[in-house]
Amino acid sequence: MLLSPPIHSPTSSADSSAADSRTAAPEAANDADGLPMPRRIAAAAAILGAGALVVLDGAIANVALPTISGQLNATAADAVWIITAYQLAVVMFLLPASAIGARLGYHRVFAGGIALFTAASVLCALSPSLPWLVAARCLQGLGAAAVMPLGLALLRFTYPRRLLARAIGWNALSIAGATAAGPSIGAFILSTASWPWLFAVNLPIGILVLLACTKLPRPASTSDRIDLWSIALNAVMFATFVLGSDRLPSSLTHGGALLGVAVVSMVLLVRRETSRKAPLVPLDLLRVHSFRISIIASVCCFTGQMASYVALPFYIQHELGQSTAATGLLMTPWPLAVMLAAPLSARLAQRVPTAWLCAAGSAFLATGLALCALWPIHGNPALPIALFTSLAGFGFGLFQTPNNQNMLLSAPKERSGAAGGAQGTARLTGLTLGSLAMSLLFGLLPSHTAVHLGLALAASTAFAGSVVSLLRSPGRAAAA
Repeated sequence: MLLSPPIHSPTSSADSSAADSRTAAPEAANDADGLPMPRRIAAAAAILGAGALVVLDGAIANVALPTISGQLNATAADAVWIITAYQLAVVMFLLPASAIGARLGYHRVFAGGIALFTAASVLCALSPSLPWLVAARCLQGLGAAAVMPLGLALLRFTYPRRLLARAIGWNALSIAGATAAGPSIGAFILSTASWPWLFAVNLPIGILVLLACTKLPRPASTSDRIDLWSIALNAVMFATFVLGSDRLPSSLTHGGALLGVAVVSMVLLVRRETSRKAPLVPLDLLRVHSFRISIIASVCCFTGQMASYVALPFYIQHELGQSTAATGLLMTPWPLAVMLAAPLSARLAQRVPTAWLCAAGSAFLATGLALCALWPIHGNPALPIALFTSLAGFGFGLFQTPNNQNMLLSAPKERSGAAGGAQGTARLTGLTLGSLAMSLLFGLLPSHTAVHLGLALAASTAFAGSVVSLLRSPGRAAAA
């Protein structure tokens, strides 16, 4: 039993072709409710491996910024573009990648994204200067933009409906594991080899994932035309939003102008896409109550997560007097708790209404962050901080799996790519809002005040996600 509204989607073209061709019948039947074993295992390995690869690479690159900037004679501010360029490319092309995947085939665009990411990793390793490295990171981001939304969509065609919650839980588990392992792996590589090896190690992993991609499901593509003007407006909207948000604390004029361009681009894009059957920006899906609630709740929780991720290191180092290494250790319980909660949440999602499960997870997240902000810590802070971050991470893991499941199953099956793109966009929007909020607080207030207020703000947005999750109608939330 899956706790989401029943989907009555129109018959796909794959099913139509099955009626016309006997050779296509087994493939269409398998794709209708998952792949047969052992092909399902190989397809899942490709999807989970690719997701973990792009997340792991980002975590490793964060750790290596000081080393790379020193060896390439770049300033710390310039070196941050190694991260910014990657994130910017991802957020600009998440939704276009979903639309292109629907037109050309999810499996083709997904495999193409892995190939591009792997090739760009080689270019990163061979980069002779910072501009070359930043350009290669942009290409990596383009590849990751295809992997993130289409991986979630392909899971829906890989597993039968009754096992989808468990598959989403495994996906969350692999991503949390990659997040937790990233700093340690990066530190180990840097201690034994030069920084280019941080990117070179992606080559054998990428090749193995590409080989597994031959077993991916092959859902039918659509005949919808790819609108290049909409793709351009989408790219401008998200690029100016991210750059404007980053620029706003230091220059109100420049940041405000960029955000103004983002608003104008959004208005033009929505007007262009409103009447389309399968719009680039999934306006059709946002009209679905359950889907819309999941998107809003996701933005709230990711905003709280990013605000706390920025505030906690300052709190642990500056106020509690811990070293950088100790700070990393005290932050580690969060992703480990996500890894623990993800499979548990997948099992509970088959028995507990989605609204209640998401609300409980968000409430745990908010409680952990509120305790970090308000609890008077004296002496050795390791135990209380570890407990509070574990509670927050457990709540986030409990929330994420059923929320993503509800989001995916609220969309017709042929719009799974758009649902995955919307999920990724909600995540990145929340992360951007969280980092922007902390930048504003640090710019306006003393560090001590900004940290505690930032943690309180993170707890408040997580609690808002809990309230929003309960807004799903009882009939829809409890539907089997």
